[in-house]
Amino acid sequence: MPTPDRTSLADIVAAGRSLLETGGPSAVTMSAVAARVGVRAPSLYKRVRDRDALIVLIAEATADALTERLAASDPSIPGYARTFRAFAHEQPEGFRLIFTTDGAAAATARSAAPLLVAVRDVVGPEHELDAARLFTAWAMGFVTMELAGGFRMGGDVDGAFEFGLAAVQSGLAAQAPRAPGQVLPAHGS
Repeated sequence: MPTPDRTSLADIVAAGRSLLETGGPSAVTMSAVAARVGVRAPSLYKRVRDRDALIVLIAEATADALTERLAASDPSIPGYARTFRAFAHEQPEGFRLIFTTDGAAAATARSAAPLLVAVRDVVGPEHELDAARLFTAWAMGFVTMELAGGFRMGGDVDGAFEFGLAAVQSGLAAQAPRAPGQVLPAHGS
């Protein structure tokens, strides 16, 4: 009779995500994950090829968690921006990993799907990818600097985030398709 499995792939990935958040990428070792799930390290290799494969699985699971959060948020550009930022603050190491792991591209693309719909509603289908990239570059840059302690000149960082969000949203709205002859209202109107 075969020996029953003492852990699952989901348990292994969850342990890896926990270790990542508490100790950074260097804390995610096969030995540490094995200890966390209550098995010996060689047992992990039945489920995960190696540490690199585990890191990809952790990035994918984190991206999927972000996707779930975005799907449950206010389906607007500001709603997605605020959810994106909150997620990054709650899971900073996983957040960083999503955007630095090559093998997680499919999961990252799933996270972008709700944003593509939101920006398409503003700029139309012709520029949705460009608009999503602009939004993501701004949000990622802001949040990355914030997590790294890069805003050292004082001031209200939350207010700066909202200011930047309003500016990006206004810029995107200015790119919205218009009927022939339609003009945008003057600034401040």
